[in-house]
Parts: sequence; structure tokens; C-alpha cells
Amino acid sequence: MRQIIGIFDEYTSKENAKNVTRSMLENAKQNFWNGATPPLGYRIVEAERRGQKVKKKLEIDAVEQEIVQLIFRLYADGDAATDTPPLGIKAICTWLNSRGYRTKRGGTFGVGPLHLILTNTAYIGRWKYNVRSAKTREKKPESEVVEIAIPPIIDQQLFDRVQARLAANNPKVTPPRVVNGPILLTGLATCAHCGGGMTQRTGTSRSGKVYSYYTCASRAQKGATACKGNSIRMQLLDEGVIGALRDKLFDRERLTEVLSSLAERRAMRAAAVNNRLVALQSELTTAEQKLKRLYQSIADGIVEMDDILGEQLAILKADREKAKAALERAKSQGAGAVTIDPEKVEAFSRLMTDLLSKGDTPSLKAWLRSILGSVVVGDKTVRIIGSKDVLAGAVTGQNSERQNVRGFIPKWRARKDSNL
Repeated sequence: MRQIIGIFDEYTSKENAKNVTRSMLENAKQNFWNGATPPLGYRIVEAERRGQKVKKKLEIDAVEQEIVQLIFRLYADGDAATDTPPLGIKAICTWLNSRGYRTKRGGTFGVGPLHLILTNTAYIGRWKYNVRSAKTREKKPESEVVEIAIPPIIDQQLFDRVQARLAANNPKVTPPRVVNGPILLTGLATCAHCGGGMTQRTGTSRSGKVYSYYTCASRAQKGATACKGNSIRMQLLDEGVIGALRDKLFDRERLTEVLSSLAERRAMRAAAVNNRLVALQSELTTAEQKLKRLYQSIADGIVEMDDILGEQLAILKADREKAKAALERAKSQGAGAVTIDPEKVEAFSRLMTDLLSKGDTPSLKAWLRSILGSVVVGDKTVRIIGSKDVLAGAVTGQNSERQNVRGFIPKWRARKDSNL
């Protein structure tokens, strides 16, 4: 009897759990709060009463709202009052804690909680409920996730900028030393012989003075059989790259010349794409007209549906879908026009000149990594390589986020299921 009663108790407990889960899901679908601790920047308020039950919602806490906006602004733009460049997550924690800012429960900020704040979609008005299993902590399918609409604190554009920077600085994509290290050209300088990266090496002169060099990492790690290697004094390469960029690329006249050539190239490409679009649109219209005439003939009883007509119908549908797909692809591949605004060119030239002359290493690294592709170090020459499209995006403020892969994780694509 005790076993039977225990079985009934277990069954009742499971049924109660199902009912509670179902009720909480329905409550979330109606945009009500289920009782968890609200995120920083919000507080729980009573929305309505249904008998003895109190339905709750979130509203913005004016005091905590300023802290959330400050965190996003520090990560995306830095501190304008002190001319501080965009800070990393750990630096933001130090900045907030040293100035007396505290979490909702009165504690100090940490790296993990701050990262959750920067990635939380609640701050753009979309709180996600039922994301993970309460028992296993595994993520549930997107079809089971419920989004609760709440008042936004951060605008979508700022949130997207923060997500793009988080993705670019992800340690699974970019080694931390490339982002936060003290060496200016880490991640940019490469060996002209083997294409490998350049690493730091130090040496001491007879007088005891220590010198730093960029040297080929392949030779340093694998020996002379891997690469004959290149070495160059760190100060010489840093100053040479900065001087070349300041005097030969970011000069106002040179920038205007580069952007003008890019505008001409894009104009020629746009003309070719437009001609292709006209031809594809004509093909799509012809295929649709043939299908309409065939459908009308069948509807009017002029022709009867048989196997041969079915094959012809399938061919026409395939032609139409192929023309439609080609048209969509051609539209997506079209490049936007480059508008040369003298004021923007002048402002960008002045900004980069001042930054290269007076900027600190973190700011310089961030700018150089966003504009340059690589710095190829040869025996007698150094080539600075970049994209005109990226440069135009930096001048006009329209750079798209970079699509990176996990280059810092060995065997990150072990299943070989994509990007072969």
C-alpha cells in the first residue's frame, strides 16, 4: 500500500509540474512576468488582478536605466568626458566599481554578469522566456521560446554595434593578445615568405640595452626548415607603418583620390548589374506569361492535362524559379554608390592624423584592425594591404560587421559540416 500511495504521489507531482509549466507559458504569452528576478534597469509592477491572482509586468527603473545605458555606451564608444576609447568588459567592471556603481543586489560588477547585460535582448524590448530546461540547463528549440514584450532601454542600432564588437573580440575568434596586448601590429604583421604571423622577440645589445623585434612565428616555432624567416625592429616597423598611413593614405587629397577611383569602379559595376537585372526581369516575365497562358488554356478547356503537358508545366515552373532566384541574387550583389562628402573626408583625415600622432596603443590597434587587412613584411619591403570598400565604409560610417570564424580554437569544426 505504501508503494501504491508513493506511485500516486509521484504521478500527482508530475501532473502538477505539467500544469504549472503550462500556466507559466500561457502567462508569458500574454506578456506577463512570471516572478523571476528582473534584469538590471527594470522593476516589477502590478498590471492587473484576476480574482486573487495578481498579474505583473516590468517597467523601467529610472536610476538603473542610466547604469545600463552607461555600460552600453562605454563598450561601444568609450567615455567622451575623458576621451577614453571603447573599453573592454573587464575594463568596464573596473571603471564602474571604482566609481561606486553597484548591481541590483548591491554587489560589485563582474565579467560574467556584465557580459550577460551586453547580450541581453531584454534591453531592446524582447525578454526571452523558457530558453533552457530547468533540470538539464540545455537550450530548448526556438519554437518553444516565448518572447515577452517589455519597454526598451537601448535602441536597436547601439545594441547591434555592441553585438558586432563582442563577436569580433570573441576569444574563440581572435586571440586576446591581439585585442588587448601591448604590441601594435599583433594579428596584422605577416611574413612575406610563408604567410605566417609575426611574433615578438627580444634581444640585448653589448651595452645591455634591450631591443624588441617582430620575427616570423613559423621559424621561431618550427625552425629554419619551415621558413627562412624575417626579423625587423619593432620600433622601426611601427613607426614606418604609422608614418606611411599618416602621410600617404590619410592625407585629405589622397583619401579623395582613393574614394573617387572606388566611386568610378562601383558606377561601372552598377551599370553592368543593372543590365543583368533588366535581362533577368525579362526572363522572369516571359516565364510567368507562358505559365499564365498554359493555365488559362487548361481552365478554358482548350487543352487537357496529360503526362506531356505535366512535364511541360514542370519545366516552365523550373525556369520561372531559376530566373527568380537569379534575379534575387543579382539584386543582393549590387554595391551601393560611394558619395564623396568633402566635410566627412576632411573630418576623417583629421581624426586619423591626430590618432596616429597622439593615440595610445589600444586605440591605434582598434582602428588599424578595423581598416587594414595585413602588413606583409619582406626582406627589403613592407606592404600595407587594405580594402578600398572598408576604407570608404570607415569614412562614411557605414562599415558592416565582420564575419569571422573561430581561428583561435583548434579543431573547432570537427564534424566538417560546413565551409569545407
